[in-house]
Amino acid sequence: FSVVGRWIRPVKDRWGELKGEANGDVLRFEWKEHVIGGVGPKSLKTGHGYFKYKRPAGDNVDDQIFGEVGDGEDEVGLPWEAGKQRNVQVDLESIGGSGASDIGGGDWDGPNKESGSAEPPAAPPSP
Repeated sequence: FSVVGRWIRPVKDRWGELKGEANGDVLRFEWKEHVIGGVGPKSLKTGHGYFKYKRPAGDNVDDQIFGEVGDGEDEVGLPWEAGKQRNVQVDLESIGGSGASDIGGGDWDGPNKESGSAEPPAAPPSP
């Protein structure tokens, strides 16, 4: 079955997304990670990876994933290990970029969110 996911780094300087296919307890995926506020070739990293899902024995234990992520076309490289967060509501749309608001510029293509009345244009200063 198909899997999609998103994450944001703890210091909120980068966010990422992955999509892939799960077969049994193994997920093979492509990933992208965006630098928030970044522009140019260093603002996006891409790669591939795999995770193996594991449910440890016992009661009241956290499920885990183990695997690797690689840069570009590589599926291996950096070892990765994580635990599943319990009792966390999933909201993929809350993570990700929307353009200028990522760097504090506001949503230029969205509705005006400022309050108050517009001021009339000011006359240019006299020379």
